[in-house]
Amino acid sequence: MFATLSDRLADTFKNLRGKGRLSEADIDATAREIRIALLEADVALPVVKEFVGAVKERARGEEVSGALNPAQQIVKIVNEELVNILGGETRRLRYAKNGPTVIMLAGLQGAGKTTLAAKLALWLKEQGKTPMLVACDLQRPNAVNQLQVNGERVGVPVFAPEPGNGTGDPVGVAQASIEEAKRKLHDVVIVDTAGRLGVDAELMQQAADIRDAVQPDEVLFVVDAMIGQDAVTTAQAFLEGVGYDAVVLTKLDGDARGGAALSIASITGKPVMFASNGEKLTDFDLFHPDRMASRILDMGDVLTLIEQAEKTFDAEQAMKAAEKLSGRGGEFTLVDFLEQMQQVRKLGSMSKIMGMLPGMGQFRDQLENFDDREIDRIQAIIYSMTPAERINPKIIDGSRRQRIAKGCGRTVTDVNQLVDRFFEARKMMTQLAKGGGMPGMPGMPGMPGMPGMGGGKGRKPKQQQKKGKGGKRVSGNPAKAAQAEKAAKEKAASAGGNPFGMPGGDEVDYEKAAAELNLPKDFSKFLK
Repeated sequence: MFATLSDRLADTFKNLRGKGRLSEADIDATAREIRIALLEADVALPVVKEFVGAVKERARGEEVSGALNPAQQIVKIVNEELVNILGGETRRLRYAKNGPTVIMLAGLQGAGKTTLAAKLALWLKEQGKTPMLVACDLQRPNAVNQLQVNGERVGVPVFAPEPGNGTGDPVGVAQASIEEAKRKLHDVVIVDTAGRLGVDAELMQQAADIRDAVQPDEVLFVVDAMIGQDAVTTAQAFLEGVGYDAVVLTKLDGDARGGAALSIASITGKPVMFASNGEKLTDFDLFHPDRMASRILDMGDVLTLIEQAEKTFDAEQAMKAAEKLSGRGGEFTLVDFLEQMQQVRKLGSMSKIMGMLPGMGQFRDQLENFDDREIDRIQAIIYSMTPAERINPKIIDGSRRQRIAKGCGRTVTDVNQLVDRFFEARKMMTQLAKGGGMPGMPGMPGMPGMPGMGGGKGRKPKQQQKKGKGGKRVSGNPAKAAQAEKAAKEKAASAGGNPFGMPGGDEVDYEKAAAELNLPKDFSKFLK
């Protein structure tokens, strides 16, 4: 949703890189670009003026002029101001001290209230609560039936004494639901109210009557993040007509410009509490202003990714896989690989997962074009193998690969690529698990082009010359080769047998040697 805004801000910050000091013209140009980016993202004009003014004022202050890297300081200021207009701190639900906590949902028709009610119920259920859904939307056709279906999907009971479809008393249903919740020991009641096609005085009054009847602990205004500037107008009208405590944003996974999300909290003074970013009933979570600001600035959202992984991943399976990769629990097989891939699949689409990593904005086109069905194809290839082949892929020869390809409807080339990539990935993951680090990093052989690794950037290490012990070139003349080997042995003996060629045998003054090497200050303590 914030792709356009993210790209414009990224281009703006690129122009600041490499500048040791920012002039007044640099600050004005940056502020102008930020203003255009926000207006293009459909952010309300008063919010844009306030945001840009705050950024310019802070950019001219001491925190930038005295910074080692002014460009990074500007990014930090923009990040903090984004967090401010998004509501500052994370707003959490207030639970009632006595009796059930009553949460009332209000908003326009089509904003996604009924689906969101089920998502909220599932989220509360995962928090250890026992929620109950209440069908008070008796106006829209099949609204009651939709809530009942969604309630059944998430395993939450629905209180629906009236069939709806234009008949029934929503205020009476809301009042009766509180007694029902007390009788059946539900600690949270979620009241789904009728939506409005606009600022309808009659239906607005109905929502106010339901509010007065049940005295909710939280009134949540549900708004479609894709409707743009009209979201702010509607939010103001509901605030005056019904009143609410917090905002819930739906359809954050849409392709609209997202200005509503950046405007509502700042204009209404009510924080965004929850966000729904997908069609699945699990695509729902608390809204964290700091994490959303990080996403907009392409800094990623690693904390949310970790939280989702903790909820989704099987800890016992992950531990077994880690032990196998470290060499303590047997060899990592295609069976383990398939299990890990299925766990990752539970997190959602790969494009969404990768989008939470920092710096992925530059690969947005590739992520959007990623076909999640490719994972299904990989699973099909593995399922076409026999148990013995999954455990020991080395036995998969040419005839076996042809049989596997026919069994899964893929080509032999696809099977070859999967097996080859599996061996490469296992080798890399095993090295990481054993503490070897990434292949090719200094001191970790494997990748050509690293300093001291025997190759330049993008070139393979030269291997034309035959090398003997110590990396010396060996002469083709046997007499000369023997003479060179003898000289090398004499040199090693004169060094006291020390493999590093340092004099003094076993008695080595390491501090003196470190001084001669001109190492950093206090480095000698690591040599003791």
